[in-house]
Amino acid sequence: MTDHETVPAPAQRIAFARVVPEFHRNLIALDRLAQAGLGDPVIADLVNLRASQLNGCAFCLDIHSRDALKHGEGEHRLHTLAAWRETPFFTARERAALALTEAVTLVASTHVPDDVYDEAAKHFSETELANLLGMIITINALNRVGVGTRMSPAPR
Repeated sequence: MTDHETVPAPAQRIAFARVVPEFHRNLIALDRLAQAGLGDPVIADLVNLRASQLNGCAFCLDIHSRDALKHGEGEHRLHTLAAWRETPFFTARERAALALTEAVTLVASTHVPDDVYDEAAKHFSETELANLLGMIITINALNRVGVGTRMSPAPR
């Protein structure tokens, strides 16, 4: 092996979607339902990527970064998403969604502070906010499937 060869990903533990296809399809359906209800594909891409960064889900990072690029997201925003607070690249609405994403994703340590929730409520209608929460919940569930089963992106 040379220094330029890639190292294979860890072996997948279980083919979750194949073993429990109905459960997996329903997780995907919930995610699509929440995304449709939110109606903002830019926010959807940012939420999916930020939660996946926090959870370390390689499969989801690969899928959602490609989706974001297909939807017209700029590479500079994708490259700086992990440090969104320190950049001028995100709107107040996007920042509120990202803060809520982080708080819900890290719920055991944050308990979703009132100020984070209240800021999101300023930028999203009640229905949008409920769908945003639904998206955050489903991407976290999907990240747990990906990390727990060691799903990895397909080599390109």
